[in-house]
Amino acid sequence: MTKNMTQGNPAKLILLFTIPLLLGNFFQQLYNIADTFIVGRTIGVNALAAVGCTGSLMFFIIGFANGFTAGLSIITAQRFGAGDEQGVKYSYAAAILLSIAVTIILTIISVVMARPILEIMRTPPEIIEDAHRYIIVIFGGVGAALFFNLYSNIIRALGDSRTPLLFLVVVCIINIILDFILILLFSLGVAGAAWATITAQAVSALLCFLYIKKKLPILELNRHDWQVSKVILWEHIRVALPMGFQASIIAIGAIVVQFTLNNLGAVSVAAYTAAQKIDMVAVLPMMSFGITMATYVAQNYGAKDIQRISLGVRQCCIMSVTFSIIIGIVNFLAGHVLITLFVGADQPEVVEQAQIYLTINGLLYFVLALLFIYRYTLQGLGQSFVPTIAGIMELFMRTFAAIILSQNLGFRGACLANPLAWIGACLPLGIAYFITMKRLTRSVPMITVQPCMIQHK
Repeated sequence: MTKNMTQGNPAKLILLFTIPLLLGNFFQQLYNIADTFIVGRTIGVNALAAVGCTGSLMFFIIGFANGFTAGLSIITAQRFGAGDEQGVKYSYAAAILLSIAVTIILTIISVVMARPILEIMRTPPEIIEDAHRYIIVIFGGVGAALFFNLYSNIIRALGDSRTPLLFLVVVCIINIILDFILILLFSLGVAGAAWATITAQAVSALLCFLYIKKKLPILELNRHDWQVSKVILWEHIRVALPMGFQASIIAIGAIVVQFTLNNLGAVSVAAYTAAQKIDMVAVLPMMSFGITMATYVAQNYGAKDIQRISLGVRQCCIMSVTFSIIIGIVNFLAGHVLITLFVGADQPEVVEQAQIYLTINGLLYFVLALLFIYRYTLQGLGQSFVPTIAGIMELFMRTFAAIILSQNLGFRGACLANPLAWIGACLPLGIAYFITMKRLTRSVPMITVQPCMIQHK
């Protein structure tokens, strides 16, 4: 079911689109949370640290794949908002072709380089073998993650955020069941958790593909639709590659932080890992509002309704910042209780350090809320330069916290990496957003939205 976001009350549309997206992102995070919970409580703290220390490296590759596919779908959303049905088909075909090429390249590079990078990161010797067993399976299945995100993003580009949610609920259940079976019954250890994750992602990708084939005739491709020109391919690459690199640039900063944590010892790694899992769920509302704006802005930009974009951004900022304040308070008051779910009450040092992380990050969630909205708004407009600069700023600030502050403040210094990165990225994004909107408003002072050519169900 497609949804035209160029008509109707912006706040209502944004909220209704965000709610299924939020639930979907929550269930997607349950993949990693289930891994962490089961690994931490059944195998041990070292195994938990092994899975946790691969997070930044995994984000470097998987994050690129996610950012790349999100960029591809922005062009699809712009074509949909403009009522260009043939353009939607060309965009979908181009996205598939480019995703196949990227899958092959990422799989080869990540599998070959996994072990050397873990060694360069000075992964503690007591956890490096488990870390490698886990990450090599994840990287071998990178195609499952990439195509799941591609199909999900394409469906959302057409205004449907509910269908991917339904698939994620089913797949999350599969992932948790496989975790227990492969880890407890077949004793595959951390590798079992990785196999459960990529299997679940492969199932979700298949479900999305079948849905598109049967329920979205606008994406039904014939031989002519596959004859994508170089101009169309470049249009997609121009937006998608920078978005992929933005995620990877941010991940490099996370790798630097992980390097620092590895030097602080397994307890710090375990504490950061447990807290990060809670943090990843806590930021989901802000992230979901941001992702919503990519679709909302792209469709309305295709329809050339600049004033509607500005109104939607203002309303989304109010909603997202409100959520961020509430969630920050929850982190502060209930963080230690949530942490014990992962490591147990018999690890007081881990719990204490993890609470420090949650408190420091929660105080500045409102900055992250604005960052997501400005970044995805600019990306929805097809801009890539400033978001990339913002990613470089995140890298610089995380590196500063990891190398400089952690030497003087220890674990607290490492925990400052995220908030400093958010501030460093939000400044150029916010400035670029207001300059861009002024320019677009001057260039298109009065908008008359034409009826959409595409039939919306």
